[in-house]
Order: sequence, then C-alpha cells, then structure tokens
Amino acid sequence: MKTDLCLSSEGTEVILATSSDEKHPPENIIDGNAETFWTTTGMFPQEFVICFHKHVKIEKLIIQSYLVRTLRVEKSTSKEPVGFQQWIEKDLVHTEGQLQNEEITAHDGHATYLRVIIQSAFDHFASVHSISAEGTVVLNSS
Repeated sequence: MKTDLCLSSEGTEVILATSSDEKHPPENIIDGNAETFWTTTGMFPQEFVICFHKHVKIEKLIIQSYLVRTLRVEKSTSKEPVGFQQWIEKDLVHTEGQLQNEEITAHDGHATYLRVIIQSAFDHFASVHSISAEGTVVLNSS
C-alpha cells in the first residue's frame, strides 16, 4: 500500500533546518496541514533534512513551495544522515501569488534521509508548505 511517507504521523522528523522562525518552524513541512509552512530567513542556499527512521522507496515527490527558484533533493540510505547523493534538481516556475506545486516522478528512490536544498529563490524569502513522498516502506534491508 502506498502512503505519504513524509508525514510526522508516520514517524518522520525534520532533523535539521538552516533557518527557523518560531512562527514557521521546519516541522510545519511534514504536519499534513497546507496552511502551515517553513520559511527561509534570507540567504541562500537553505536546506532541511528529513529522517524517515526506516528504509523507504519513494515513487513520487510532491513539493508545495512559494518563491523557490532552484531546488535540489539529495538522498541517503545510511543509518546516519551522511553520504548524501544528488538525486533531483529542478528549476521551478515563478507563480505569482500562488503556491508552486511541483510533482516529481522519482526513479531509484531508496532513502532513509532526504536533504532538500533551496539553491535560489525569486525573492529574499521562500517557503516550503509541504513535501509528500508517495511510496512504500521497504522491509529491513540490513
């Protein structure tokens, strides 16, 4: 059964973020609520790291953001958040006054961690409203 692997209700956590605003913390990315978001605080690149606490196979990523210009996603299958490999890089379209809804079909999406890097933005600030990873949990592969 495919499920959204990026929800905090699935045990997923944001274990690192390069910026944090108390009104818009990084946990908002995975809370399942489209009204909440994480915002960057100026300089780029900005990034956050998601820990699944299990080995997953991602088939589709859906990222809802605002004012993000270039996005890079790296993945790791290590037990610790190390050894990231570049996986996806995308230039997003500027959508004036609307959320960017980027749907990415993923190939070779095995991961225990994802690092999402906002390389550049269309403004001084950008926000990530949600990230969904459609896929399955892989039974213990160790």
